[in-house]
Amino acid sequence: MAAAADLDVVIVNWNGGTLLRDCLAGLAASDGAARVAVTVVDNASTDASLDGLPALPGPFRIVRNRENLGFGRACNQGAAGGTAPAILFLNPDARVAPDALPRARAALLAEPGWGIVGARLAEADGTTARSCARAPTPGGMLGRALALDRLGLVPPHFLRDWDHGDDRAVDQVMGAFLMIRRDLFAALGGFDERFFVYYEDVDLCLRARRAGYAVRHLAGPSARHLGQGTTRQARAHRLFYILRSEILYAGKHHGRAVALALVATAFCAQVPLRLSQALLRRSPGEAREVLRAARLLAAALPEIGAALLRPAPSPPSAAAARPGERA
Repeated sequence: MAAAADLDVVIVNWNGGTLLRDCLAGLAASDGAARVAVTVVDNASTDASLDGLPALPGPFRIVRNRENLGFGRACNQGAAGGTAPAILFLNPDARVAPDALPRARAALLAEPGWGIVGARLAEADGTTARSCARAPTPGGMLGRALALDRLGLVPPHFLRDWDHGDDRAVDQVMGAFLMIRRDLFAALGGFDERFFVYYEDVDLCLRARRAGYAVRHLAGPSARHLGQGTTRQARAHRLFYILRSEILYAGKHHGRAVALALVATAFCAQVPLRLSQALLRRSPGEAREVLRAARLLAAALPEIGAALLRPAPSPPSAAAARPGERA
């Protein structure tokens, strides 16, 4: 399918509805769309979001999963079906500008030391989204769990003090528009599938930088991004997976002690704070969702503990770790 493609685009869909159709329409209108291979991996949607999809000028396929396998695993599924030198992981709630794909691809492949690039993302109202982030440190993760970032005592996760108006190296670009060299993605073993959703992009960017590659934000290529376009419909599960992924990330990169500390702050700080905010807003529905997320996290603790005990994916090969020697 993708032998003649310049770029593989992988979209993971879960009840994306009209967002998916809008996303595909943007890809169909892209410059050079005939040489872009698009794969939609559907994680057992129940909303008929795969009906009436627009026609695409390039290769197109749909992978239908019988159950929701999570974002990272579905991304790996989609990437495995292509052969283009670059892969773009694109959220269904993103619509790319016509020139975004060729500009991002050209920039990525022109620099041997660049491994991942992201585009400038715009909110629904047109304002630039703060989509680049700092690599989480133990102090930063624990401080944000205790809401110390709101007091200015620890920096926020996202780079909110920068307008994203220029190109620069960053620790992480958001997975809503994340383009990576295929050979690097293969060398890194793809996304770590222990992250069902959230933090899989943080983890991938960190591993790419540790392998010697730069992660770059590009201000020229752009896309409109609704944000939480599909996860907003499952608020309790969204909070649960954020907390779960934070703990798994901490355990993988900072040790089990930090992971256990985040478990404690989840139940003793984050959940009580979110619950009190919901009650102050007189939103009993939101409060119920917070409590439901806490119950989901408590039930998942044995599984989280087992995941923390499993070895991390193998490190990249020596060839992948030396971008300066690449052709």
